[in-house]
Amino acid sequence: MADIKYYDVIFKPIVTEKSMNSMAEKKYTFSVHPEATKNQIREAVEKMFPGTKVEKVNTINLGGKTRRRGNDVGKTAKKKKAIVQLTQDSTDIEIFSGL
Repeated sequence: MADIKYYDVIFKPIVTEKSMNSMAEKKYTFSVHPEATKNQIREAVEKMFPGTKVEKVNTINLGGKTRRRGNDVGKTAKKKKAIVQLTQDSTDIEIFSGL
């Protein structure tokens, strides 16, 4: 596995109805690098958003889908999602506050 820096781990936040409802429990959902580990995701969240303390990280691997275009068959890129649970005394993540 390549050496992934903390600023390369998190791609973007995932904003869906389900993820917005889980924010009341201080759970935030991010799209992350497919080779990132839970410890790397924890470190990235704590460094990128000051004042946050991560309690636990759950990850979901999403394999690429098979797609056809005429006779050509290919696969889309694989993805990874991370659901980050913050501790009760940590501050909220600012990018979600205006949504």
